[in-house]
Amino acid sequence: METEAEMPLSGKKIGIFGKGGSGKSTCAVLFAKTLKERRYDVCVLDADSTNFGIPQALGIVAAPDSLIDYFGGMVFRGGAVTCPVDDPTPLNRAVLSLERFDRRYWDQNRAGIVLLVAGKMGEQGPGEGCDGPLSKIARDIKIETPEGRHPVILIDFKAGFEDSARGVITGLDWAVVIVDPTSASIQMAINMKKLVAQIKAGDLPATSHLSNPDLIKMANRLYAEAQIRGTVFVLNKIADEETEIYLREKLAKEGIEPLGVIREDRSISASWLRGKSLDFSKETESAQDIIMGLEKVDGMYTR
Repeated sequence: METEAEMPLSGKKIGIFGKGGSGKSTCAVLFAKTLKERRYDVCVLDADSTNFGIPQALGIVAAPDSLIDYFGGMVFRGGAVTCPVDDPTPLNRAVLSLERFDRRYWDQNRAGIVLLVAGKMGEQGPGEGCDGPLSKIARDIKIETPEGRHPVILIDFKAGFEDSARGVITGLDWAVVIVDPTSASIQMAINMKKLVAQIKAGDLPATSHLSNPDLIKMANRLYAEAQIRGTVFVLNKIADEETEIYLREKLAKEGIEPLGVIREDRSISASWLRGKSLDFSKETESAQDIIMGLEKVDGMYTR
């Protein structure tokens, strides 16, 4: 078996971002299966607070209990997990060893892909309309396998830009933006590229709402020590060559070159509708190219 040194993405946290309907969850499952085929240990964290279906898409019958319960619940009901915007303090017990971790809070499919769920807003009750505490879980979580190996952690974030603005990017190694054929996806790609560039350039977060100087210092330190390496972009739901060319031209004007392309596949939508495991037989080669491309840019970064 390959050593982790020979598998450059081992231990990396990779966030999957995109507008609603861009195919984030589909790509998260596709990348997880592809990484597993390439002999990586893989963990998927479902950090989308409103969307459902990741367990079934991975071939898992039911979702495990949410991590928000494991960590003590949201602050809005007296729990231990706070929003990173109001309280940037790192989450306690965020390094999880699967060998000792309660199986109520994680599951795995037949291929060995591990699934964890940060939490769903529909389960929290009235008055808990902010899912900031789920963002903190996604920002801080780290995983070890029983063999002491460090899996690739793929995080499926909710649609839009909100989690990014809360600072979850400071806990990631890579941000992957899924771009479908819409002008809104193009704009989100541009925004994400700028945000990551600002963090890498040393820009500090907004802290004027914080009165505690220790919290201000903490927020600034987290941004200054951010481990984010960069942003990559994947075109998804591409139906024809004309659409691909148009998107590439628009993104090129902003200095964005997509890492790869995933073609439109209507059978995927049917699988989501019926709650079935996703079949990516048509996109195996594309997914392999994307993962190898990410391995390459990660290797370039470390040199």
